Amino acid sequence: MLEEVERWLTGRSWSSADRPLNRLTEARAADPGRTTVSVVLPALNEEATVGAIVATIRRELMDRVRLVDELVVIDSGSTDATAAVARAAGARVVHRDAILPRIPALPGKGEVLWRSLLVTSGEIVCFVDADLRDFSADFVSGTVGPLLTDPAVQFVKAMYDRPLGDVAGQGGRVTELVARPLLNLHWPRLAGFVQPLGGEYAVRRSLLERLPFPVGYGVELGLLVDALHTVGLDALGQVDVGVRVHRHQDGQALGRMAAAIYRTAQLRLSRGHLVRPALTQFERGEGGFVPRTYTVDTEERPPMREIAEYAERRAA
Repeated sequence: MLEEVERWLTGRSWSSADRPLNRLTEARAADPGRTTVSVVLPALNEEATVGAIVATIRRELMDRVRLVDELVVIDSGSTDATAAVARAAGARVVHRDAILPRIPALPGKGEVLWRSLLVTSGEIVCFVDADLRDFSADFVSGTVGPLLTDPAVQFVKAMYDRPLGDVAGQGGRVTELVARPLLNLHWPRLAGFVQPLGGEYAVRRSLLERLPFPVGYGVELGLLVDALHTVGLDALGQVDVGVRVHRHQDGQALGRMAAAIYRTAQLRLSRGHLVRPALTQFERGEGGFVPRTYTVDTEERPPMREIAEYAERRAA
């Protein structure tokens, strides 16, 4: 590991317990500009979990203390009761297709995160996945905390243990098999991030609006790499929030995720073009193995500050 990364681990890795809620609320009270915080949950068919997450954030961080100013669920086309459950729990719900309608929406998590900048106003934006179980408000307060207490910090990722079923530490298979090797080999200054692909992180809007957003699964790696090049390693941090329990995807879904992440990395290494941006996988059918070919996410959205509607909204 680079000496720079070892120093970074000492100075830019924290625990959520390092900044208890009373310290954060005092920091906000002492802030003459009162930095505002928006929490965004991208959601697709998450009726089983989204309500409990929204209710916890509202109860612990909006009603009990005033740490979060805005709580928004972006529904990316759910066919279940995700929107109704989230709304009943206290979130503002916005459908992905209602945001920036002149640009047809593409499928993918990154697309939803990008569009969320147009319907939120917080100077700090905190993203939280909507499939978490046993959710703790520390996922929000932990990642937001360094941004509220240290003006030099721009981007904070949550880190945590990821069990796979009853086996501790075996979650995050794409992280260990794809993302971590890519980062260590090509962006070794990011080798200290425990969960580089984690979906829980907080970022200053002034940075987010300057970054391109891969529309699919590559969004977390893309934002992290681009943030490094935009603001430098010392502006990045990570906070230990304990354990993350969520729904796990099957091996083939993980393969598609891995291909999108590799493509995102490749674009940043060369800005070249794949000869064949597709991935073929195999499923056993009645007559043997059947090939299934999937398109690999290759689209990226431009920095939000280049979008006319966003500039007009910020100027209003």
